[in-house]
Amino acid sequence: MLSTVDHRRDAAGLLYVYPVVSRRAGGVSIGINLNPNNACNWACLYCQVEGLTRGAPPPIDLDRLDAELSGLLGDVLHGDFMQRHVPPEARRLVDVAFSGNGEPTAAAEFPAAVARVGAVLDRLGLRDGPALRLITNGSLLYRAAVQDGIRALGERGGEVWFKIDRALPEEVAEINGVPGDAERVARHLGICVGLAPTWVQTCWFALDGAAPSADSRAAYCRLLAPLSGRIAGVHLYGLARPSLQPAAPRLGRLGQDELTDFAQQIEKETGIRVIVSP
Repeated sequence: MLSTVDHRRDAAGLLYVYPVVSRRAGGVSIGINLNPNNACNWACLYCQVEGLTRGAPPPIDLDRLDAELSGLLGDVLHGDFMQRHVPPEARRLVDVAFSGNGEPTAAAEFPAAVARVGAVLDRLGLRDGPALRLITNGSLLYRAAVQDGIRALGERGGEVWFKIDRALPEEVAEINGVPGDAERVARHLGICVGLAPTWVQTCWFALDGAAPSADSRAAYCRLLAPLSGRIAGVHLYGLARPSLQPAAPRLGRLGQDELTDFAQQIEKETGIRVIVSP
């Protein structure tokens, strides 16, 4: 049985397509993994990818992606996949999500992959559902091809979940493994919200036994506030699955009260609604 704490990419024995039960989406999510080599341009401390490496994806076989997605969706919709693999309370197909083992927009084929996935959904009579999502760190929004792919996703009624875990440069460097630049993040987020409905997704946790500081919380709110009214909302979530990175012992879950308190601060200081998943 699939569960919210088991997001193995090989669950269906496929290269590019995998099913998960998503606690944030609230049902079965069909993931599209454009990084089967476990390569990413970020190195987040909490990442659940085993053998994560720095780098870009290999060339994507779009015909294989098409066939794998068509086959798995067919089994989910018309076969006994739900009965065999999904707990009764989660037996609904909620989205098809570009996510996987690295940054999906790093694939040169990303815009073409969006088009292929859209064609599969059309072919199966799913033009109006499930949701089509992109989960991204937003770092490559300056590329025209990435913008083209997100625009196409938005035109299909899809949405983007844009990762912003922290705003202070030193925290971004430590948690995400990249230089922190709040102005660049804000610029890329501004581009993204103009192309497709966009949620900010934020992983909130303790590091070395300490919750994020008041300065950290304030900087985060300052980053988002200018885009109030344009961002669909914030997904604020805690650690649900164990990190497979060397820093795993340094990470700790925060309680519901801590997340709720920060969510209330975000809403008060930015006017942006927040959904909490502890």
